[in-house]
Amino acid sequence: MVLKVFFPQCCNRAASGLLVGRWISSDGHDSAVVLAVIHYPFIPSQVKQYIQQMEARSKVELCVLGSWSLPKDGQEGMESFLRDLSTMFPQKPWLQISRQMGKTGFTCQLLNRDPTAQQKATKEDVKKDDEEENEEEKVIFVHYEQRKVMLSQLHPIRNGVTEPPTEPPSELRQVFHTVAHSQPLFFLDKYDDGPLKSTHWQTQGREGSIIVELLKQASVPVCAFLSWLLSVWTWTCSMRIFRLYPLRFLSSKLSTCAQLSSRTKHLRTLTSPKAAVNHTQFMRKAHMFVSFLVDVALGMLLVSWLYRDDHISMLANMLVPAADRVAKELEELLQWLMGAPAGLKMNRVLDQVLGRFFLYHIHLWISYIHLMSPFVEAILWYGGLSACLGLTFALSLLSDMVALLTFHIYCFYVYGARIYCLKIYGLSSLWRLFRGKKWNVLRQRVDSCSYDVDQLFIGTLLFTILLFLLPTTALYYLVFTLLRVVIMLFQGVIHLSVDFLNSFPLFAMGLRVCRPYRLAEGVRFRVLSDEPGTALHLLMEINPLKSSTVIQTYRTPTYSCYPKDSWAALVKKLFVGELIYPWTHNSTKADATKAD
Repeated sequence: MVLKVFFPQCCNRAASGLLVGRWISSDGHDSAVVLAVIHYPFIPSQVKQYIQQMEARSKVELCVLGSWSLPKDGQEGMESFLRDLSTMFPQKPWLQISRQMGKTGFTCQLLNRDPTAQQKATKEDVKKDDEEENEEEKVIFVHYEQRKVMLSQLHPIRNGVTEPPTEPPSELRQVFHTVAHSQPLFFLDKYDDGPLKSTHWQTQGREGSIIVELLKQASVPVCAFLSWLLSVWTWTCSMRIFRLYPLRFLSSKLSTCAQLSSRTKHLRTLTSPKAAVNHTQFMRKAHMFVSFLVDVALGMLLVSWLYRDDHISMLANMLVPAADRVAKELEELLQWLMGAPAGLKMNRVLDQVLGRFFLYHIHLWISYIHLMSPFVEAILWYGGLSACLGLTFALSLLSDMVALLTFHIYCFYVYGARIYCLKIYGLSSLWRLFRGKKWNVLRQRVDSCSYDVDQLFIGTLLFTILLFLLPTTALYYLVFTLLRVVIMLFQGVIHLSVDFLNSFPLFAMGLRVCRPYRLAEGVRFRVLSDEPGTALHLLMEINPLKSSTVIQTYRTPTYSCYPKDSWAALVKKLFVGELIYPWTHNSTKADATKAD
């Protein structure tokens, strides 16, 4: 049976003493995870008391694995002394690991593997068992970097599927879990005044920063103040006046309100006094914090550009002429449709009615734009200040402004779609009349039906009228639908940009670039030493997650703006004249429950 000993690289030159760690049993094989070396001299009772304290704080089963011997001048009998200590810690097998100066490999002896069986066995059996257990070929040392293993998070390897909760965790996952939850053991270093001194990854001094500690202390009142502001804001938004139908309807359609609600939820999560209980919640909070900082930084850059060199006035002076130009182009388009577009022969009466109807709306819109032109610069000036809250707010406000400035095109699309849809459904109903069918509303199916001569005559007359008027209506519907689709594509690009800024895992990608070991997909082993007379030594290196896997795993679900229907359903709706709203807000996304 092969015994694997996970040995930290920081302990390769530690002074002689006791090995503290944990035994792991997996698939019938035992493995030892060494966490620290307690230096000689020490008192065994104090070592036991210290291990009990560390077990209570870390919730990890710790014990004395054995002894570590690195002979120095004046310590000739140290190895035999450490061997005799196995009688004071008889609850587990005893590892006696030693290293000679100038050699890379270690020698290892396994003692007292089964004390009960050894007491009952004969002397010959005991001698035989000791010879088998002392064979160095059965011991493999796996060296690992303790700090990287402690800070890394081991992710599932098989197709991105986590281990089922019913199955026991793998040996490698138990090793990572043991090192990660043994942080209290690493607080004691050899420079502390106390009866025990140890070697681990923080031996040369604990990692710490006065600035970081001050920020931690200052974050408590800051979070409390922000939490109070959010509670006031939530109470204000929940007032009865804001729950009236017009305001509630407008807030559900405006992208700015949706972004404000999403950002409020993020800030409420960040200012929560509860600490993250697992790695997923920690990464989610860290992503929200980094995303908020980056969003505000980009927004401040936009504000500095807008209010420098009088760019607000330039945009205001360009906006009204642009709206006039769009209106003029629409008038020319309608004049073209009211003639003989592309040589098509249209129904002149219906063509004139529809053209004049839409021209009247354009004149109303031009009058509205010129009425609002003195206030455009002030609206842009105050609207630009929303970028101080973040670039996403500015983009959401831009989307709402585009929707308001193109509201007449939306009205044209609705009018054309409704008329076209009525004619399509009328023609389909009359076509069923010719075939002796009808639509059963109660059973939601087509049934047979007998019609008299008068019904057939009226149906034929109506079918002929609708059929000959359909090309004129379809042409207007096609033109305004294309205009509406172009505007929706522009808004869709804005919404996707907002969604990208809100959901892209900046913190996780930063870890992937700067500290790839923090997000581990697995490990790989490299042979360090295979000297004769010593055990096999392997180096465990961490394989980082792929960038695509990082984005897929840590992408934060947002309110998003995705099509509700498939492309085939959208094409079908366009063909029959149903209204389409492909960039609608969907706050109840299925992925949001997974992130929680």
